[in-house]
Amino acid sequence: MPDLQNFEQEIKTYIKPTTLPLAIKLLTSEEQIPEKTRRPQRDFKKRFSVCQAVGMSRRMGWTFALGNEDVSCPLSQVSLGFERELPFFKEGNLCEGMYTNTKEAGRRTEAAVPKFKHGQYKYILIGPVARANYEPDIILIYGDSAQVMRLVHAALYEEGGTLTSNFMGRYDCADYTAGVIDSGKCQVILPCNGDRVFGFVQDFEMAFAIPYTQIDKIINGLHGTHKGGVRYPIPFFMNWEATFPPKYVELEKLWKEGKE
Repeated sequence: MPDLQNFEQEIKTYIKPTTLPLAIKLLTSEEQIPEKTRRPQRDFKKRFSVCQAVGMSRRMGWTFALGNEDVSCPLSQVSLGFERELPFFKEGNLCEGMYTNTKEAGRRTEAAVPKFKHGQYKYILIGPVARANYEPDIILIYGDSAQVMRLVHAALYEEGGTLTSNFMGRYDCADYTAGVIDSGKCQVILPCNGDRVFGFVQDFEMAFAIPYTQIDKIINGLHGTHKGGVRYPIPFFMNWEATFPPKYVELEKLWKEGKE
């Protein structure tokens, strides 16, 4: 079992994210929820969106478990398999007029979203990596584009090639859960509109999702590419000579000529 605390320390050293890396796990029963885990409906007397819980967890260090009764976002309820894909959903009604021009385009969009089967899981568990007393399915890290780039470098260090991700700009919770588990591969995550509204994702932020089984591979990739000279923060090349306005040049000329 990979060492999560060591992993977080390596991420702090080589990536330096401003918020906490998260450990995400899909659960099949309530008995799997660790003690002292916060539940939105029970502890806050309200439902949260998944991106809201993610935003709180990565900033405040809290661990959350959300079941169907805790989730406020219908899109997440479908993608996580907590609710059924009714015809009204499949037909594209939730897209039409908001994300797509027509219902038919919306139908194609909904069909492309990665989803778990209805009833496959009962809860989603979200908590900081270093405090996780459970074996996660996915590691989720938010950062700027340069930080995400470094994680892409790490993911490709051993095998090379390219990293393929899909972008929709809608319920990114599907991308970093079902999308990662179904593919078994790391994914670059474009935070969705809801993640920005409810999760307070900033305009400069992206995210990177890693299958738990690959975190040692990511550490090795960070070590190797760092040794190869690719670093974060990105070092600027500053070994050059600047040019200055003509009057600055004229002053230098006067100095050289010994004139007053």
